[in-house]
Amino acid sequence: MNYGKISGALIFAGSAQFILAVIVAEALYPGYSISQNWISDLGATCRPACQVVQPSAIIFNSSVFLVGALGFIGTLFVWRGFRYRLLPVFFGLTFLGSMGIGLFPETAWAIHMIAGLVTAIFGGLSAIASYRMLKAPLSYFAILLGVMTLISLALWISNVFLGLGTGGMERMIFYPVPIWAMGFGAYLIGFSTK
Repeated sequence: MNYGKISGALIFAGSAQFILAVIVAEALYPGYSISQNWISDLGATCRPACQVVQPSAIIFNSSVFLVGALGFIGTLFVWRGFRYRLLPVFFGLTFLGSMGIGLFPETAWAIHMIAGLVTAIFGGLSAIASYRMLKAPLSYFAILLGVMTLISLALWISNVFLGLGTGGMERMIFYPVPIWAMGFGAYLIGFSTK
């Protein structure tokens, strides 16, 4: 069994469908602003009162859960097929956080925020930790995307949005992770393991 191909395909497919589903959900959400709305508003907007806009909510919540589920299964194959142990732990936490975001939209505020923090922190750390498996220049991009996620998270928590708005800065936190995961997944597809 080629663990690299299986894990890579799962991680790539989950990340790619997530990026595409977010674009579709944004397009179907009336008046949605990538600058002012959070990504999670696609699942349920709870500022000031909770509002669920369909079909955006079902698309987003299903997609973010699916990226977590596929990624978590892919992580199990990374654990079995490679000698790197820290990376699958970070991966697993990232993808569990993603499933939490999908299962608990903004209507479950505290759980949703914890899941989002877990996803962002361990997604950034996963990208950075993956440099040991990757070859240059992909290893450099992994570090850059991971650091971008963590710095953007610190800025967002500090209410520093760099003119991007709260939604734009949130995208600087979360988009580097699936972009990196797609590259990492593609790398694993080409990596031969037993």
